[in-house]
Amino acid sequence: MNTILWKPSKNQIKSSQIEAFRLQVNNKFNLNIENYSELHSWSISNISDFWKAIWGFMAIESSSNYKQVVDNVNKMPGAKWFEGTRFNFAENLLRLRSNKPAIHFQSENKTKKTISYNKLYNEVEKLASSLRKIGVEKGDRIVGYMPNIPETVIVMLATTSIGAIWSSCSPDFGTQGVLDRFSQIKPKIIFATDGYFYNGKSYSLIDKLEVIVNKLPTIEKTVIVPFVSSSPNFKSINNSLIWHRFLDSKPEALFFEQLPFDHPLYIMYSSGTTGKPKSIVHGAGGTLIQHLKELRLHSNINLDDTVFYFTTCGWMMWNWLISNLAIGSTIVLYDGSPFHPSENSMWNMIDDFKITHFGTSPKFIETCINTKLSPIKTHSLNSLKSFFSTGSPLTERCFEYVYKPVSYTHLRAHETREDLGCRVGRG
Repeated sequence: MNTILWKPSKNQIKSSQIEAFRLQVNNKFNLNIENYSELHSWSISNISDFWKAIWGFMAIESSSNYKQVVDNVNKMPGAKWFEGTRFNFAENLLRLRSNKPAIHFQSENKTKKTISYNKLYNEVEKLASSLRKIGVEKGDRIVGYMPNIPETVIVMLATTSIGAIWSSCSPDFGTQGVLDRFSQIKPKIIFATDGYFYNGKSYSLIDKLEVIVNKLPTIEKTVIVPFVSSSPNFKSINNSLIWHRFLDSKPEALFFEQLPFDHPLYIMYSSGTTGKPKSIVHGAGGTLIQHLKELRLHSNINLDDTVFYFTTCGWMMWNWLISNLAIGSTIVLYDGSPFHPSENSMWNMIDDFKITHFGTSPKFIETCINTKLSPIKTHSLNSLKSFFSTGSPLTERCFEYVYKPVSYTHLRAHETREDLGCRVGRG
């Protein structure tokens, strides 16, 4: 027998962004779409109009409008989307200028940091100015061998503001794993930390970084971000300097290079289970518009939300998380083991940062089940609206765990609050 795990209330439906989108579609195209099923049917039967509506609803910032949405909707691959438009990915992620928190960061070693949208813009401005002054141009590849820390976000945004292309590997990747990926794309600059923390231990990256830089002849400069040590020794690495000395103290005003919709943004990689990892190029326009659709319509994330996904910088969910900045929501970055220093570390963060949208993996959920954690008994979780899981299929018991030990009692206790819901999403 099928059991309905969760159903939105009328108020939740009425206040959702997908409902606002439905009404806008009806108004724009003189239609009478009445529900989600009809909206979905219309979207796949009227592809050009659907994406035109998405572009307008998301209010994507561009310096020139597109001539047409798509040249040939039946051409796959090879269709040209939004030809004529010029825009910049980083500009769309940095359009909110305020003292509202853009990033909360926490490391397993209890390091915490909060960066406002204004501070984030200023740091990107300094770094972009430095990159331009050493000759970085659109199309250049900039890479990171970095933990999930605010500086990684700053580097990505500075890189993409210029129109250069960003690629990253997590610091737990071995030397050969990094070389298998970065050697394919001929990077110009590499950013790296001196090390990282995991499960109560610190690991140096200096020796591995020296090997990587020596085997990547296109690298012109290595920038070291202190993370494990405040004054790391990296003299063995050629053409290297420390982060704060690289940042431009008198930066030029941040300029966002205006680029075509399909300009390369990210280079990501296949897993490497069938030979060397394959490079996968993601375009700026496709990434932005698809992420905004997923974040706002499917996940109902808005300006007031705080979003977390447990991820490293080597997984595509990092890129998905960072795109929340285009909405103006607050993102939470975490670096380290999800169960250190406490098995409740992730659940603590939900209450500490008032996380509304929490993302993780089936492995995390399975571990919580096996260790008999029942967070609803030990934590408030009052802020939590949605619970996401991706990476592999969820088992039946994982679904039941999320709806009972995590949220069921919580929902019963707040059953008069029609705005509160908890969903499981799977990528």
